Amino acid sequence: MNASTTYASAIAPAPAWRSLFWAAPLTLLWIGVMYWQPVIPSSGFQTTAHQVVAQILIALGLWLALERTALTPAQRRNTWLAILIPHMLWFAVIWSAAIHGVFRLRMPPPLLPLLPLAIFLPLIVGLPLLLASKRVGQVLDAMPLSWLVALQFYRIFGGWALAAWLHGQLDSLDALPAGTGDVLTGLFAVPAAIALASGSARGRKAGILWNLFGLADFALAVALGMVTAPGRFQLIAPDAPSLNAGLYPYVLTPAFVVPGSILLHALSLRQLLRRSSG
Repeated sequence: MNASTTYASAIAPAPAWRSLFWAAPLTLLWIGVMYWQPVIPSSGFQTTAHQVVAQILIALGLWLALERTALTPAQRRNTWLAILIPHMLWFAVIWSAAIHGVFRLRMPPPLLPLLPLAIFLPLIVGLPLLLASKRVGQVLDAMPLSWLVALQFYRIFGGWALAAWLHGQLDSLDALPAGTGDVLTGLFAVPAAIALASGSARGRKAGILWNLFGLADFALAVALGMVTAPGRFQLIAPDAPSLNAGLYPYVLTPAFVVPGSILLHALSLRQLLRRSSG
């Protein structure tokens, strides 16, 4: 371990945690705005907007990472398109289906549960392809460790569930774990990304722990959503509407944001483990 690595390891935690001094107040301010103006989350603006921005950042970050690889210009272009086009089409299909009420829960429930299908099918198809791809591995090796973590700062927008709970529009059993977990994951993405940028072993450990926390948040939120939503999986009937009621714009979170974020967590973990073993 050289002097610069020792220095980075020593100073990483302080600037990393100090980032919460600006990130936390901004997050609380945004939750307050959504509570004050409930028309914002009910319009779907914030969910659509942050996912469009995320799409742009993914496209830009992917291209910059490809430029760091030894691939030919044609290979870079083809890889960029092969990843982005399916991702953009996926977003367009889910967004359109949500607007047209495809995921709206009906009684009796359909034989094919569409919302669970929207959550798990992209993972069943996408995880093996992304984790086994040598080309994706080359991109991850060239990409800074902090990028995939910092990108999920958008998870703070999950605070809309807390604002909806304060208005009595969502049940606490559903909204509190999902909203709090999302907000904490988004907030801690900032110090975790800063720690990873230091290049220290402590930073990589922080990145792995952050990814595991984010995945655990989704596991809890999806499980609670399924057992509280009306349908064949319901075990608890809450007094207020469920987060997974299938209504636009709220359904965009479980139908697209959840599986998309899980894929980002999986890629980040693959990247961190590849660097650790390298």
